[in-house]
Amino acid sequence: MRNQAFIALGSNLGNREENLLASVERLNRSEGIDVIRASSIYETDPVGYENQDQFLNMVIEISTVHHPLDLLDITQQIELDLGRERDIVNGPRTVDLDILLFEQEELDVNELQIPHPRMWDRAFVLIPLAEIAPKIISGKSGLPLNTIINESFIDKEGVKWWKQWNGEGIYEPIES
Repeated sequence: MRNQAFIALGSNLGNREENLLASVERLNRSEGIDVIRASSIYETDPVGYENQDQFLNMVIEISTVHHPLDLLDITQQIELDLGRERDIVNGPRTVDLDILLFEQEELDVNELQIPHPRMWDRAFVLIPLAEIAPKIISGKSGLPLNTIINESFIDKEGVKWWKQWNGEGIYEPIES
């Protein structure tokens, strides 16, 4: 049985865009995982530990045969393969992959919580998620994401549209 999941990706070290796209490619090449949709890429201010460079963030939708904990193992291996070090909480990183949603499941085991516990408060997650799945209902407010984004129930400051998907495998800069 295939399951729908959404994964947030972020990077603020090295070639940020290359790190994101390499992560998406590795996920898509992983057995039992197909990338269905990808959001635009957004440049965002750091949250929590603020003494670091800006991030690039995006969200992807995948279809997978894996259990959430197996998917977590795959995402963490990709992080390690791309040079992720966990020295500072919310600190700089080559790549960060967070499972946001997995079907309608609620899960809290070991180091995995689904839905992701802080996603409903983070514009850098909700804005790209709403771009590819606007009808998802917020577990915090009960409102669809497109309503939350359009009616400014979240602080969008510090989240800038950086590159958009052209539908043919290429991200293109946003024209000013």
